[in-house]
Amino acid sequence: MLALARLLVIGFVVLTVIYISLSLYSRSVRRGKLEREWDEEIQTGDRAAFIEDGMRDYDGSLRKKLIWGVYIVPITLVVVIIYLTNFY
Repeated sequence: MLALARLLVIGFVVLTVIYISLSLYSRSVRRGKLEREWDEEIQTGDRAAFIEDGMRDYDGSLRKKLIWGVYIVPITLVVVIIYLTNFY
């Protein structure tokens, strides 16, 4: 039982580091695309407001929600493997 607890704690820490890294990377890529779009196409109005509006749209997007798969997929796989190993 202690081994399972250790696996869960270490796994959660590793998945959290991966989630935070992936989330920050995705936000920086989106911000870069918005900056590039404003520089190449728009160039009128307030640049900072355009980028902040785009980032607010990103916060509600499907891409941001899909990053939660970092937790869901590995945990589901571990649960399925444990179930199949013990009960099948």
